[in-house]
Amino acid sequence: MQNFVLTCGDFNGIGPEICIKAINQIDPAKYNKIYFLIPHNVFNEIAEIIKPEFHFDLIKEISKSGYNKIQVIDLGSYKIKIGEPTKASGRAAYKAITRSYKIIKKGYAESVITAPISKTAFNLAGIDFPGHTELYAELSGTKKYGMMFLSDCFHAMLFTIHEPIKKISSLIQKKSLKEKIELTINTLRKDLGIENPKIAVLGLNPHAGEKGRIGREEFIIEEVVNKFQNIAVGPFVPDAFFANRLYENYDCTVGMYHDQVLIPFKMLNFDKGVNYTCGLPFVRTSPDHGTAYDIAWQNKANPNSIIESFKWASIISDGRRK
Repeated sequence: MQNFVLTCGDFNGIGPEICIKAINQIDPAKYNKIYFLIPHNVFNEIAEIIKPEFHFDLIKEISKSGYNKIQVIDLGSYKIKIGEPTKASGRAAYKAITRSYKIIKKGYAESVITAPISKTAFNLAGIDFPGHTELYAELSGTKKYGMMFLSDCFHAMLFTIHEPIKKISSLIQKKSLKEKIELTINTLRKDLGIENPKIAVLGLNPHAGEKGRIGREEFIIEEVVNKFQNIAVGPFVPDAFFANRLYENYDCTVGMYHDQVLIPFKMLNFDKGVNYTCGLPFVRTSPDHGTAYDIAWQNKANPNSIIESFKWASIISDGRRK
């Protein structure tokens, strides 16, 4: 059995709600301990709406010997403003992330499960990171990392992550694309146990450039893909690729930018998709949705994606041990 760290995300959103719902539904036989990082006043108030159906210790410092399997780690007290990103919620979310890394580094847990954060709240708090992925990479000193999305339907890797569309073309370079495909292959083999992976790589332009008439980025993509014969294929025409469900023929689809992959992924897996930061020295998974401020603290949020995050973290941890 494994130990997990669970962060509350932006507490003005649905993070606290889906965390408690997830713990309520996960079979206690499937984990040893869950360290849940959340401000104590947030936990107490959300517990009035979503009743915890588990025994827990509410403590300030982590303990390996706590009596209960759930340890709620108090991050302090912050002003709650339900349904809005705030400086306070940004600070608390950042504190949960950095604290979770310390717990992992001390060896108290193998995996981190993170509830959604707000980039706006981060900005209000003066935190210069676009998201979990880049922050955990910085904390751990990881240079080669990626944002992969996992589901029972299909897996996808992003070549670029949180980049403006106008920059994507200039970022498609042979060296960086080669490294991302190598990372994809290693992740499929070492983390997911797929010994002989098959990877599809999408083009950037409409019709995959039509042999240079619409764009020339596909020439770079094709040259890199050809270096991985019998493993990678492409560049595919993106719309036809998804319309014809070709992703079903591959272990992972590599897309050139965020929405190219995540629009179809979320349409197929919105309540069960999982965001996985591959390349880190520990396992980090997260729901593939955001803070959902519009339904925050209303007992409407679906916890399936964060429950799936626990499932995939277990699968990856087992894969790494094997």
